[in-house]
Amino acid sequence: MTTIKTLALITAMLAAPAIAMANFNIGDTLGTEEAAIRAMLEEQGYQVQEIEFEDDEIEVEVLKDGVETELVLNQADGSVVEIEMEKEDD
Repeated sequence: MTTIKTLALITAMLAAPAIAMANFNIGDTLGTEEAAIRAMLEEQGYQVQEIEFEDDEIEVEVLKDGVETELVLNQADGSVVEIEMEKEDD
């Protein structure tokens, strides 16, 4: 039982930095208009690199603390359907 608790603690500790970097989760609503999406992300300290509307989705590329994140939003309601994070190469 101790091994399971230890593994759970290690997993939580390793995941914490990634969780702390993202101020949003799948299902969160960021908006459907470019200005609203940009304002919400910039308020959270993100640098918005690109917002693209295509195929019933809104693709948003942002940068914060050296981590590039791509968000895919549902164009109908502005909810986050996918998050992909990638640390920038130095």
